[in-house]
Amino acid sequence: MGGHSYGGRQCSMLAASEPGVADALLLLSYPLHPPKSPAQMRTAHFPALHTPALFVHGTRDAFGSIDEMKVALKLIPSRTQFLSVDAAGHELLTAKNRSALPGAIAGHFTTFVASCQ
Repeated sequence: MGGHSYGGRQCSMLAASEPGVADALLLLSYPLHPPKSPAQMRTAHFPALHTPALFVHGTRDAFGSIDEMKVALKLIPSRTQFLSVDAAGHELLTAKNRSALPGAIAGHFTTFVASCQ
């Protein structure tokens, strides 16, 4: 199960409240906190998340820095993997990565899911 931004947040909250609803999560640009409001972390459910999750995040995403994401993922007891996208904001796609990024993410997710079984 997966989603981008708020859709990914909803997926992670559902998986935390209903274990077994999905085998793995693909969370694109997880909105860790509102832009310019790092004190409003959206991680309260992370300790209850027992579904393996691949997080894909742009290095220029205003909803959370790479360092903030890496710290937050330590709250999740399940297996996680983090994929950063250089020079990308919250939308992830840039003029330079537009053609290659979707396939790269799909390949990472396929490998991640296989390694979780």
